[in-house]
Amino acid sequence: MLQQGGMSETHFDFIVIGGGSGGYAAARTAHSLGMSVAVVDGAAELGGLCILRGCMPSKTLIESADRNLSIRRAAEFGLSAQVLGADIRAIRDRKRTLIADFASYRQGQLEDGRFTLYRGHAQFVGTHEIEVLPRDGTSSFRLKAKTFCIATGSVATVPSIPGLAEAGFWTSDEVLDAEALPNSFAVLGGGAIALEMAHYLEGVGRQVTIIQRGAQFLTGLDPECSRVIEAAYAHRDIDCFLGTSIHRVTQVNGRKHIEFRQGERERSVTVDQILVAMGRGPATEGLALAEAHVGLTGKKISVKPTQQSTQPHIFAAGDVCSPLDVVHVAIQQGEIAARNAHRWIQGQAVDEEIDYRLLLFGVFSHPQVAAVGAGEAELKKQGIPFVAASYPFNDHGKSLTMGETEGFVKMLAHQTTGEILGAVVVGPHATELIHEVVIAMHYRSTVQQFALIPHYHPTLSEIWTYPAEECAEQLS
Repeated sequence: MLQQGGMSETHFDFIVIGGGSGGYAAARTAHSLGMSVAVVDGAAELGGLCILRGCMPSKTLIESADRNLSIRRAAEFGLSAQVLGADIRAIRDRKRTLIADFASYRQGQLEDGRFTLYRGHAQFVGTHEIEVLPRDGTSSFRLKAKTFCIATGSVATVPSIPGLAEAGFWTSDEVLDAEALPNSFAVLGGGAIALEMAHYLEGVGRQVTIIQRGAQFLTGLDPECSRVIEAAYAHRDIDCFLGTSIHRVTQVNGRKHIEFRQGERERSVTVDQILVAMGRGPATEGLALAEAHVGLTGKKISVKPTQQSTQPHIFAAGDVCSPLDVVHVAIQQGEIAARNAHRWIQGQAVDEEIDYRLLLFGVFSHPQVAAVGAGEAELKKQGIPFVAASYPFNDHGKSLTMGETEGFVKMLAHQTTGEILGAVVVGPHATELIHEVVIAMHYRSTVQQFALIPHYHPTLSEIWTYPAEECAEQLS
């Protein structure tokens, strides 16, 4: 039910600010518990980041890049094929068709009558009240609720680099909806978005340079992951500069000139366009959180494992508060927030907590990267004794037949109990392969138990048996 204000009843059990994946999950769950629910969404289009400008559009474009890479390698498999170029407009149009369908479905879910939907921007004017500024320019109005869930998502982070704004740049938003692409790009960043966009751009025939501030790609993951990606991208003639500091950006004959330092060396590159892909930050601007006494940790909303903010009846979910900005976590957080909000209203103990033991991460680069659970650095920091073992794809039968030999799998297990604590994979279909370990960890499998599970031969999945067996041997 779409509303623009002027309702006689403006008091709800639960108001969700933001209608993306986390917000919708919260609203849907709250409705199923019998709560009266309002959703306030001020975006130009309904659907949320994942559907409109994140997961789904980027993976649609990457699919085209993946297939173009296969065409390039046709001779390696005894096939005759010729790369005739990429039709960027056609790729974009295919993406638009798919995303329109996804977004339409989400819009239908938000407008199907289960919730009262307000199209406008919300800001707190008290601990139980918000003011809504409608997108259509009509007068603002106020809504009250017993509980809230803030799920406003994130916005692209743009660094303060001298000359960058004057020279001009793109973010992933422009890449994802471009009908034409310049010939060369400098990608600033080394996280998931940077690596995925670099893969797409080079995959459709553009020259790409990556300039990363940190010493490795995918900061926080096993450094070996970064080394594999760097070598794979270098093989594709993607220039990778890590451990850098950018001095300035200038325009030279209509192109963009970037001056930066790497170690003791001064470097520079000149490209047609700059892609800023240095991560995203929480979208909290304009919410007037101080009016509701909602605290921040850094720029993110501070939340307990119950998803409660510093104001116990105000919850948060998704990128605005999450330790990892990924959709499945946002959905889980939204559901927990709604159930705990229901408990709060009922005067029950607010005791459901999110469990990040199975924290899952994936990157659709080429090769792909995926990880679940704890890594070696985290286990060492926590003082948890563990054993680890890895196995390379270049010694695995199925990956050899596929010609996809870059990367490895690694498994970590508790040194005393043998329980699987984490895993990482860099290689073919990594984002699919990781789920075998996710399921095992969900049921708290040990490496000894995992090693006994039959695996069909030859498959990519059976590669996990090798590190599992090695870990089990270390524990025997």
